[in-house]
Amino acid sequence: MELFNMIYSCNDPLVFEMLVFINQIHIGCIISSSPPNVQLLDHLGSHAQIFSLDESPINGGHAAADDGIGPKRLSHACQCDKDDLNHTGHVVKLDLQNPHPFSDFGDEPYNNWTLGGELRPSLLGLKHLKYLDLSMNDFGGINIPEFMGSFHQLQYLNLSRAGLGGLLPHQLGNLSNLQYLDLSNDLDPNFVVPVREFSIGDALWISHLSSLKHLNLKSVNFQNGTHWLEALNMLPSILEIYLSLCEIGSVPHSLPHVNFTSLSVLDLSYNFISSTIPSWLFNISGLEHLDLSSNNLQGNIPPTFGNLASLEELNLANNPLQGGIPTSFKNLCKLQNLILAGINISKDLLGLDESFSGCVKMSLEVLGLSGTNISGQLPEWLFQFRKLKSLQLKQNLISGPIPVSIGQLASLQELFLGQNQLNETIPESVGWLSQLVSLDLEHNNLEGVMSEAHFGNLTELKDLYLSSNPLALKVKSNWLPPFQLESLRMDSCKQGPEFPAWLQSQKNISEIVMSNASIIDAMPDWFWSLISTAEYVSFSGNQISGHVPNLLHLNNLIELDLSSNYLEGPLPYFPPRLEALDLSNNSFSGTISLAIIMNMLNLMYLSFSENNLSGEIPFSICKLSVLQFLDLSKNMLSGELPSCWNDSSPIEFIDFSSNNISGVIPESICSIASLQSLHLSNNSLSGELPLPLKDCGKLYLLDAGYNNLKGEIPTWIGESLTSLRFLNLRSNMLVGDIPPNLSRLSALQFLDLAGNELSGTIPRSFGNFTAMKVIENFSSSTTDQIRYKEHMFITTKGDTQDYGKSLSLMNILDLSDNNLFGGVPKEVTSLFGLFSLNLSGNHFTGEITESISKLQQLESLDLSRNNFSGTIPSSLAALTYLAHLNLSYNNLSGEIPLGNQLLTFNDPSIYIGNPDLCGFPLNQSCKDSETAQSQSNTDDRDENEMIWFYTSMAPGFVVGFWAVWGTLILNKNWNLYYFRFIDNMLDKVYVFIVLKVSRIRKRCCSQQG
Repeated sequence: MELFNMIYSCNDPLVFEMLVFINQIHIGCIISSSPPNVQLLDHLGSHAQIFSLDESPINGGHAAADDGIGPKRLSHACQCDKDDLNHTGHVVKLDLQNPHPFSDFGDEPYNNWTLGGELRPSLLGLKHLKYLDLSMNDFGGINIPEFMGSFHQLQYLNLSRAGLGGLLPHQLGNLSNLQYLDLSNDLDPNFVVPVREFSIGDALWISHLSSLKHLNLKSVNFQNGTHWLEALNMLPSILEIYLSLCEIGSVPHSLPHVNFTSLSVLDLSYNFISSTIPSWLFNISGLEHLDLSSNNLQGNIPPTFGNLASLEELNLANNPLQGGIPTSFKNLCKLQNLILAGINISKDLLGLDESFSGCVKMSLEVLGLSGTNISGQLPEWLFQFRKLKSLQLKQNLISGPIPVSIGQLASLQELFLGQNQLNETIPESVGWLSQLVSLDLEHNNLEGVMSEAHFGNLTELKDLYLSSNPLALKVKSNWLPPFQLESLRMDSCKQGPEFPAWLQSQKNISEIVMSNASIIDAMPDWFWSLISTAEYVSFSGNQISGHVPNLLHLNNLIELDLSSNYLEGPLPYFPPRLEALDLSNNSFSGTISLAIIMNMLNLMYLSFSENNLSGEIPFSICKLSVLQFLDLSKNMLSGELPSCWNDSSPIEFIDFSSNNISGVIPESICSIASLQSLHLSNNSLSGELPLPLKDCGKLYLLDAGYNNLKGEIPTWIGESLTSLRFLNLRSNMLVGDIPPNLSRLSALQFLDLAGNELSGTIPRSFGNFTAMKVIENFSSSTTDQIRYKEHMFITTKGDTQDYGKSLSLMNILDLSDNNLFGGVPKEVTSLFGLFSLNLSGNHFTGEITESISKLQQLESLDLSRNNFSGTIPSSLAALTYLAHLNLSYNNLSGEIPLGNQLLTFNDPSIYIGNPDLCGFPLNQSCKDSETAQSQSNTDDRDENEMIWFYTSMAPGFVVGFWAVWGTLILNKNWNLYYFRFIDNMLDKVYVFIVLKVSRIRKRCCSQQG
């Protein structure tokens, strides 16, 4: 009887049918007056059920409900209450909105309460209907039926987010009594659901909605829409228009007549409007809320905004507008919210005083100036807004201290000063802001110690962001904060060495980040209770010790980062909701069990690298169907690589490097079309590079060095892996020639083929490596919270290191320790961006070309253990960044050139093994001693002249010191040229001294000989 009690009896001469999504339930609907009659239609499938209302009496009615949503959903679908009927008993209101939020799209509660199927013309039996709401449902992408335009009495129509789509029917223009129309199709710009979108053609039909007051067409596609602004301008009663995310590309700058003067709300945000701000806006005198954010609006902010005296909210954020804030803003006496974030104001804060000096100072509640390139120190006028609730100044160039007067903003709820250049200490007056909910000071240069006094009255504080400041938090061990935080970020703020005991009092934590907090302590038992409500947890980069218990009870946890600590023991079980897990650089041991992996099917990021894990990689890894990042490197894993991968996997990064993995590279790993980075180095892999790897067209990094791979370098690498930027096949057993078509890899900036058995010559086509001719930056992929740390072992400058952040700078060509021969093609010297060139340990012949000086970015050059002949080119001295040089064991002859960078290489071992070389730093003098002696005498005379010249400069310098110094102070250009001259003179003096010492050594050696 519960069902009968919940459903109100409706008496209406109508018939209508609708398919309703209801799971495994038999339903009936009460349709007539007392006694209630019920028509029972059995459930015909797992999703759909037809129910009908008819004026005809039905005898023997009954209702039944099985387990499932039961009477609660049925009452929502069928019930009528007193507000749904007019005085004659006719239905005037039908509200079938899904009561569960659209943000739960796809979740069980949303699905269980979702209507769907067809919308049939029999709905027109509701002739008196004034209110129809089918929103938040899923009708499978069907079009809005044309008969919807036949509800002539309809005043309210809401079809938003109902799974409808297609071209909006012009018949909707027949709804002349309609006052409210909502056809919006998603929640916000950051929330996307795979639904069919609405689109609009000729929009003149909108002009017939003469009673319309509220219009929401958010996310309706206007790309092919015409006459929409003219139609809106013909609505005499319109109050609110929402057209965000409509792909509107242009808006007329002016209108002949502005008719919709009653308009109070206009939202054109998140479109592609490319123009100056339209002038017709300033004729809508009653406008209260205007949102033009996230477009391509250009030019200056017009001073005519001052004419909109009713304006309460103005949002111009994220447009390429520039210039200052008009002084006319000071007269907007009703303005409460002003959001200008992301536009290029580029002014000193002090100079904006006049724009806020009028009555706006008494009304403003939200001031959003984040990311506007404003600079200077925080001025006093900022702290005179008595009603200010939100001050948003993050991502700017603001410097100096935080004034004590910030404590005067008694109504402040949000203070965002993060990502600036603020310095000195944080004033204790921050603790006076008793209404403060969010405090963001992260990524500044704030220093000193924060104590209990800084938080004294912050009873409402929920969000505290202090990360990336040289701050220390020192409070008493028994301190009980006055707040209950939900989000805490104190990355790189000193907390330790003890684990912060005050955290134990926090019961509502959703996010906590205390990475690199100098904590040197055991993990307390209460920590796991602290994070019982948390979604995001990071304590990486500390020295926290202990074991991690099973965490299955942490049902809210989405991301957990405990990397770079001293945690040990076996891997625990983790909660199933987890999406990102980083336990790298700890001392976890044991195996990676099947059960641990299968309990984390939502994982997108997984890193167990740099631990002591052993055993085989479980095949269940392939069951992680949403995994994008996988790092198991630097463990003791053995066995073969899993061969269970398939093309449906979204995985982008795989790192199995530095383990004891053997066998061949499985072909299935090459079926992952989304794969971008594959690390297999430092293992015992054998066989050849598998042919299916050519299908990984998105691969930008392939690291298979230090294995036992054999065969030739496949030609398909150059033909198919066109996105490749890093290729490392070092220290394998590869044979044959280097394929010339590798040069097709125009993005390749790192090529290491060293330590193989390659033969032949260097292809001349290597000059086509476009990326090696420039310096590029590299963007690491990210998840929401944890950044994937791209890295690779690189040998350069005679040393092998694991490069991470600087990997993007590694423009390297290494062909060392092979059997290559012939000359080095001059095309190699066109790779101007090379950081390191290593051709050592081969059989190259010929001379070292003078054009080597073109490699201006070169820091490391190794040509040792070859058969190069001739002299060392003097142009080497022009390589000003050169820090490592090895020319040993060749057939080079003649005098070692001196000058500039070559003077810094005083280790004779870099030239050893060239018996015909002479000069500094070798002990072997050059044979032509007479020429050398003659040149020495000439040089001595030149040197004496130079000494007298420089000596004669001193008195003149002393006499003219103050005149010259004064001029330099007053004239910045002269200042710059003068000190550049001084730098050059110092370089010449340094070279002179080194040359002098070198020649004295030669002379001594010659006399001894």
